Amino acid sequence: MVVGFGMFRRCNAIVVAAFMVLAPVFVPVLAPVLAKSAFAADSLTVFAAASLKETLGQIADDWTKDTGKPVKLSFAASSALAKQIDEGAPADVFISADLNWMDHLQKGGQLVDDSRVNLLGNRIVLVEAANAAATTQIKPDFDLAGLLGTGRLAMGNVASVPAGIYGKAALTSLGVWDSVKDKIAQADNVRAALLLVSRQEAPFGIVYETDAKVDPGVKIVDRFPESSHPAIIYPAAVVKTSKNPDAKAFLDYLQSKKAAQIFNQAGFTVLGKTQ
Repeated sequence: MVVGFGMFRRCNAIVVAAFMVLAPVFVPVLAPVLAKSAFAADSLTVFAAASLKETLGQIADDWTKDTGKPVKLSFAASSALAKQIDEGAPADVFISADLNWMDHLQKGGQLVDDSRVNLLGNRIVLVEAANAAATTQIKPDFDLAGLLGTGRLAMGNVASVPAGIYGKAALTSLGVWDSVKDKIAQADNVRAALLLVSRQEAPFGIVYETDAKVDPGVKIVDRFPESSHPAIIYPAAVVKTSKNPDAKAFLDYLQSKKAAQIFNQAGFTVLGKTQ
């Protein structure tokens, strides 16, 4: 069962329209409200980065078919989920889209010792609407500002959302950030940024390559050089407050050959050895 991101798309579109007039624009997406009563004590609860929505949903369905045990999934920005875990939200497993938010929880003693693994890799890309015709090659000093014209560049929040942090790092490295920093439409997670482009409310956006593949409303203009930003790594770990004996087993399942095949098909890079 998925709790969180999807149910807020309709209200997000309304909020987007109201916020697109300011620079930089902050597009609030309601993070899942995770009252403890929302999750049964005997259910396995997984908090995961929004970019994992379809892929993790498929793997969780397979886990349930194989074990007979349900999984409850909550998707949002890694930053929002990490903060909720800090505040006592009842997660069993956490999968982040970057190392920093997992480091934050580990330093706070919130993770089970030795459970942390680097699960996946990804890439960031520049996207536009599927029916658009703009082309460009991403390279140092490319004219992104000219491409945008009076439009805005959709990104995750560049201070907290991993995809936004990677995107800003890449644009800075390529010498482009200063020319577009006042044209950014910032969203609370990468899927909200994707939605802005898919609905043609922003002409371009920076999202993960795997996000672009699941939305027929967008197409990839070009990929950012991997050398232009820190490595994109998705770590996973068992949350220390978890009382569910299946948490470690599910984490192992995410590293299985069966799960690896699904991750690969979605465009992720599987890190480490599969079990």
